[in-house]
Amino acid sequence: MSAVTANTAKAANDRPLMTVYQPAVSETAWVRRTLIGVAALFVALFLVLPLGMVLFEALRSGLDTYVAAITEPDAMAAIGLTLLAAAIAVPLNIVFGIAAAWSIAKFEFIGKRFLITLIDLPFSVSPVIAGLIYVLLFGAQSWMGPWLQEHDIQIVFAVPGIVLATIFVTFPFIARELIPLMAEQGSDDEQAALSLGASGWRTFIAVTLPNIRWALLYGVLLCTARAMGEFGAVSILSGHIRGLTNTLPLHVEILYNEYNFAAAFAVASLLALLALVTLGLKSALEWRLDSERGVAGRRE
Repeated sequence: MSAVTANTAKAANDRPLMTVYQPAVSETAWVRRTLIGVAALFVALFLVLPLGMVLFEALRSGLDTYVAAITEPDAMAAIGLTLLAAAIAVPLNIVFGIAAAWSIAKFEFIGKRFLITLIDLPFSVSPVIAGLIYVLLFGAQSWMGPWLQEHDIQIVFAVPGIVLATIFVTFPFIARELIPLMAEQGSDDEQAALSLGASGWRTFIAVTLPNIRWALLYGVLLCTARAMGEFGAVSILSGHIRGLTNTLPLHVEILYNEYNFAAAFAVASLLALLALVTLGLKSALEWRLDSERGVAGRRE
């Protein structure tokens, strides 16, 4: 045995069984504090302060004015339409998201990459453009316009158009949360359940759904928040008919343009509170999802 080989073997035997990895970058305390301070200042100036100002302006005229602004008929109609659009769009996106994620993560098929691209389409297309697309498809001057008028069907400047726009801008959220998780989990659990005699539906309920429940809830949360806060596409398709086709964001715009600032900030505070609740639930779901992924990693 040569001297080089002997030294190499001796070095290998002298190595510790566990290697302690040091971080690639070790900053001094003042650098870490400066970076944390800059990040905290940015968050305070651009996130916390605007939300605080909305709540302050909403309550500055008194609690009676605030309650009157959010309970007047047009505001209640806007709240009801916003909830209706979300109540229709979110369940449909749950069905689509699970089906799309299942197909992409579990199977190989022609057009798989194209389907992934279509799922990402609302992220790259402006919501205003999406609204214009529906106007071109279902408007009075479109090729479907005469048929829709003949059968007394109104989509543009009506509730169906608002629902369609909401579905379009929100359908990537659930699928995009489920695809990486289901791809990481693989299909071993489902195949084991099927080999033991479980039906496809039973396998989905007892195996697949529990494995994706937190990611699904996370996607539903993001989808709901976007559905209730969407402005661009809904603005194009609503027609701004007060009390009929105005959602909460559109109602805020109308009140602000009328210089009714107290009512505008009061209604806007509902969306701000929704954002805060969404943030809290999002953090809780992220923690739970990371915990489950950590447990799954340790089991492997």
